[in-house]
Amino acid sequence: MLDEKLTAWQMDELARAMLSLESVEEARSFFEDLFTINELQAVTQRLAVARLLRDKVTYQEIAERTGASTATISRVNRALLYGAGGYARVLTRIGTDEKTTQDKEERR
Repeated sequence: MLDEKLTAWQMDELARAMLSLESVEEARSFFEDLFTINELQAVTQRLAVARLLRDKVTYQEIAERTGASTATISRVNRALLYGAGGYARVLTRIGTDEKTTQDKEERR
């Protein structure tokens, strides 16, 4: 559930901003402007954790591979199981696994 301090219009504005991006490059630029490096690392780590949890990787291996704490892994797992479905939807749509993602990064 959303924090009550975060209003619906603020969430909608952020969602519209993200939906307006037309390329990975635009998204990267926006994220670099929007997030601190620590926030960006936390967000990308959570997405990696979600992908690994979806792929049935153990907490221990996820912690070793991502550097995420077991508390973070547990929080992401709760979101996958009982959340709004955002992680699952995004992971399905981007259709990547860790190997594919690493291969794409190496080709850049």
